Amino acid sequence: MTQPSIDPQHLDRLAETAVRVGLNLQPGQDLVLTAPTSALPLVRRVVAAAYRAGAGLVTPLLSDEEVTLARYQNAPDQSFDRAPDWLYDGMARAFGDGAARMAIVGDDPMLLAQEDPAHVSRAGKANSAAYRPALEKIANFDINWTIAAYPGASWARRVFPDLPEEEAVARLAKAIFAASRVDLDDPVAAWTAHNEALHLRKAWLNEQAFAALHFTGPGTDLTVGLADDHEWQGGASLANNGVICNPNIPSEEVFTTPHAERVEGTARASKPLSHQGSLIDGIEVTFEGGRITQARASRGEAVLHELLDTDEGARRLGEVALVPHSSPISQSGLLFYNTLFDENAACHIALGQCYAKCFRDGETLGVDEIAERGGNASMIHVDWMIGGPETDIDGITPGGTRVPVFRAGEWAR
Repeated sequence: MTQPSIDPQHLDRLAETAVRVGLNLQPGQDLVLTAPTSALPLVRRVVAAAYRAGAGLVTPLLSDEEVTLARYQNAPDQSFDRAPDWLYDGMARAFGDGAARMAIVGDDPMLLAQEDPAHVSRAGKANSAAYRPALEKIANFDINWTIAAYPGASWARRVFPDLPEEEAVARLAKAIFAASRVDLDDPVAAWTAHNEALHLRKAWLNEQAFAALHFTGPGTDLTVGLADDHEWQGGASLANNGVICNPNIPSEEVFTTPHAERVEGTARASKPLSHQGSLIDGIEVTFEGGRITQARASRGEAVLHELLDTDEGARRLGEVALVPHSSPISQSGLLFYNTLFDENAACHIALGQCYAKCFRDGETLGVDEIAERGGNASMIHVDWMIGGPETDIDGITPGGTRVPVFRAGEWAR
C-alpha cells in the first residue's frame, strides 16, 4: 500500500515515464524488472503501464532488506563466495532474446554498513562475476534499459535522519519526483526538451574530438585521455536493438570512454561514495599510466582498497561524465547515498567497465577491438564525483590546443 506521504498521481506519472520515456518499451517486448519489496507500489504501476504499452511478458524479481540481512547475519562463511549464476544466465538469455531491462531502487543504500566488510566484498565480487553475462548486454547497449527510483522508508530515513518517517518519505518523494520531472504537468514534453539540450552538448563535444580533458579543482589535477574513436553520449540514446531509450531516470550527464592507459594525475572526490552498504569519504587517488597507484580515504579506506582489487580493470577508468553544478540534483543540496542520483549532481569518473556505445560504430566492435581503442574491461562499474563549483575543465585537441569546457563548475559555452 502506498504511504499517504507519497503523491499517487506523481507515482502514476513516474511509472508511465519510466516505461514510455526511460524504456520506450515496444509492443510485444518482454520486460525483466528488478526491485525491492519496499517499492511494490511503483512496481505494480510499472507492470500495469508496461502491459498498457503492449508488453509481451513482464517478469518482476524482488529483493527484500530483511532477507538480505538474514544472509549476512546467519549464513556460513562459504556462502559469501557464491552467487545465483543460474539466475543471471537466465537474465542474459532473456536480454539476448530481446527483453528490456528496468531496475527500480528504493532500499536503504547503507543496509550492509554494520555487516562484516569482508563478507560484503566477497559477496559483491561473486555477484559481479556471475552477473557478467547479463551486464555485458547492458554495458554494450544491446537492449533498451532504464533505472528509476522509489522513496522507500528506510532510504528516506537515511537521507533525512532527523525527520519523522512520514515526513522523511514525503521529502524524498518530492526530491525524486522533481529530479525525474514527473512533478510537471507533461513529463514527456519536459524530457523531450531536456534530451534536446543534452544532445546539443554531446554534439559539440563530438565535433571537438578532444584527445583529453584536463580537470582542475580542490585536490584534483587530472588529465583524462579519451579513447580512440570515442563518442560522447547523453540523454535519449539509440540501443543496438533499434530502440531509443533514456537509461537513467533522472539523468543530467553527457559521458564518454576514457583511454584505459592515458589517465595521469590526482583526483579528490567532491562527494562521498556509497558502495555496497559502506560510505567511502575523502577519496584521493593518483593515476599513473591510466592505473591508480595510490589511494586513500578518510572513511571506508579498507572498502575502497577491496573495490580497487576486484580485478585488473578496477584500477582504471571506464567512464568520464560532465554534469554542471547547476543541475537540479546538485541544487537540491541532498546526498542521496545512491549513485543514480548522486552521479547526476557533479562531474564524475567511473572505475571499471567501459560502455561500448561510447565508440563510433560501437555496436560492431568486438571485445578485442574495444580494448585496442583504449576501452577498459572489468567486473565493476562504480561512479564517483570529482566535480563542483570550483571545477575547471579544458579540452585538449590532438594538436595540444586548450579549449575551455567548464569554468567554475558550469559549461563554458
